[in-house]
Amino acid sequence: MRFSLILATVGRTDTLRCFLDTLLSQTHKDFELIVVDQNSDERLVSVLAPYMSTFPILHLQSVKGLSRARNTGLRHSCGDLIAFPDDDCEYPPNLLSRVTEFFIRHPEMDGLTGRITDETTNFGIEPNSINKRNVWSCASSISIFLRRDSTQGVWFDEGLGLGSSTRWQSGEETEYLLQLLERGALLHYDPDLIVIHPSPVAKYDRSARRRAYRYGCGMGRVLRMHNYPLWFVLYQWTRPLGGLLLALGRREIAKAGYHWAIFRGRAVGWIARFGL
Repeated sequence: MRFSLILATVGRTDTLRCFLDTLLSQTHKDFELIVVDQNSDERLVSVLAPYMSTFPILHLQSVKGLSRARNTGLRHSCGDLIAFPDDDCEYPPNLLSRVTEFFIRHPEMDGLTGRITDETTNFGIEPNSINKRNVWSCASSISIFLRRDSTQGVWFDEGLGLGSSTRWQSGEETEYLLQLLERGALLHYDPDLIVIHPSPVAKYDRSARRRAYRYGCGMGRVLRMHNYPLWFVLYQWTRPLGGLLLALGRREIAKAGYHWAIFRGRAVGWIARFGL
């Protein structure tokens, strides 16, 4: 099985080199790397050059926007399996081999997701079939692997995700999987399948609160787009409120503000009229 690894990147070079090095160590060698470059300069030319003779690299340009970049990569992909690595993640040496073995053993499955080593992301601890309710705790974009045939005609919503022209700055990968589920796709979560990702430094400054709000807006938007029941929406609202109360009880005012920003974002994303 051949992989098309669609990597959208902007602003990073050192971490991208680290990811490219992990591709060199893969035990499964049949893959192409599609780099969707959103930089306004040529900084990636020298970064990619040393690897060009080792594995196929397609270097494309795209306007900014994570979903736009991934759609560009999908249009140029030709592998049997699709993945969406970040420019700051790392693949363990046997990752692609394990994914290949899964799809060979399970020809009925359309997708596989794994866990990432990011302490801020709450993943399930048990293997599970993915459905509309648990998808939020079973997938992050860098741990998603899909049969290319199953993705035909399915595109990332370009109004969602980092770099979009809207305030909905997250949720694009979950919304993508929801589209697949609504088409009847079979997706499986394996928590033992690991993709390495650095944990962000826990900051609760103004920038972090702004980001938390915009990410919350994205989640709220997706909840509304896919007609989640009200009880589920309210549950997603109460979680950050619980974090807020806990932080207040510990007199962690900045952290409380962070959780308040998440709550406001989720509420605004769900309540706001489409198109705003």
